[in-house]
Amino acid sequence: MNDTTTAPKRRRRKEARPSEIIEAGLAAFAENGFAATKLEDVARRAGIVKGTIYRYFDSKDALFEAALKARLTPLIGEIEQLVGTFPGSSTELLRLVMRAAYGRMFQPDAQALMRIIISEGRRFPAITELYHRETVSKGRRMIAAIVARGVARGEFRAGAAADLPIVVMAPVIMAAVWKMTFEPFDPLDLEKFADAHADLALNGILARTPPAP
Repeated sequence: MNDTTTAPKRRRRKEARPSEIIEAGLAAFAENGFAATKLEDVARRAGIVKGTIYRYFDSKDALFEAALKARLTPLIGEIEQLVGTFPGSSTELLRLVMRAAYGRMFQPDAQALMRIIISEGRRFPAITELYHRETVSKGRRMIAAIVARGVARGEFRAGAAADLPIVVMAPVIMAAVWKMTFEPFDPLDLEKFADAHADLALNGILARTPPAP
């Protein structure tokens, strides 16, 4: 094998390393939690030496941030694009967004990240702030945008945008906690839960036709 064939392979390997390290980090965080995860373990899982990690991530916190963004930022981006381009009603849009959130937020990696935030967040407030900034805050803004859209189009009642976003998001968090705690002996049907959640939310914000005198 000559240098012209090995060089591109080495470049591809180098370019792939950040994602490989992130995947190894996700596996380690999911198995051990944040506090107990050591970069030595991440390096072993990735098949590299520990020093290589520092070429791409200057700390365990930075690796956790990259792992969180790798799993949750695509979901946020998909929903932001949907909110900006959806041609249908705001009711349909809200249902689609909620289905997307339930579909992605309950994937094993996303669940593992939330478990870490719930169980270790008070000890490591920086990762809690990160999770809030990258997911909760963005989610609230998107829900607020959808509701404001519905109000402007006469689909949702006036004033709904002021009080709805956190109310809409809260059941998703409750469902996540349920799955992490009660699932072994009281399984949650996420599809039915998501539909009921959407029905309850919409029932509270839909514009009502006043009764005839």
